[in-house]
Amino acid sequence: MKSLFDVAGKVAVVTGGSRGIGEMIATGLLQAGAKVYITARNETQLNETAERLSQYGDCVAIASDVSTIEGITEFAQKVCSLETSVDILINNAGAAWGAEIDDFPEVGFDKVLDLNVKSIFFLIQKFHGHLKNGASQLDPARVINIGSINGITHPKLNNYSYSASKAAVHQMTRHLAADMADEWINVNAIAPGYFLSKMTAHLIEQEGGIASKIPAKRVGTYEDAAGTVIYLCSRAGAYVTGHTLTLDGGMVASAGVELT
Repeated sequence: MKSLFDVAGKVAVVTGGSRGIGEMIATGLLQAGAKVYITARNETQLNETAERLSQYGDCVAIASDVSTIEGITEFAQKVCSLETSVDILINNAGAAWGAEIDDFPEVGFDKVLDLNVKSIFFLIQKFHGHLKNGASQLDPARVINIGSINGITHPKLNNYSYSASKAAVHQMTRHLAADMADEWINVNAIAPGYFLSKMTAHLIEQEGGIASKIPAKRVGTYEDAAGTVIYLCSRAGAYVTGHTLTLDGGMVASAGVELT
């Protein structure tokens, strides 16, 4: 049973790995025995995170801007020059933008969709060959795209481009999973609810907090994020592909119109 959740010796790539859910995922994979490459734009913060995480295993920091094709290509080439195969690709890097409908700028769509949607597709494209290299029928390569519950239900926020981008991530995950299944590459998504990150801190820390509004009465933790990823990336999750796993403490399940 213990070997069902084994990812020891695997090579993983985590974008947006310097903080938030990305750091949680990277930490869990390292502690489970994987070698992990993390990337982010802020090189100083990235290196500090890599140094901190290196206590758990082999953590390699490569700074990049995956919001551009040039940045994606350069990052993928660096990783692929160091490894013969990549077993796990976690597409976590993302951005958000909020503004009222009448004031929402074009840049608020371009920036968010470029990073949240387009970068995921082209990261998968650039790592495609290396993902195939180490894949087998019983132990496929794994791609996990980080979506959001905002792409499933009404966010109750004015983050129009963000919710649209995450819905696109969920559909692109299904599409790619079907196309790559016969190459032994599993493609899944995780739709997190509220985890502590720079993007959500202002909501979690506001007066009263958001935890009381979540059915589970708490926000997500490192163990929740890491455990879900390890399940999907291990033998236990080898037959799962094309799905979006909601990780939200019951928020989507309880969403609806309040009639009383």
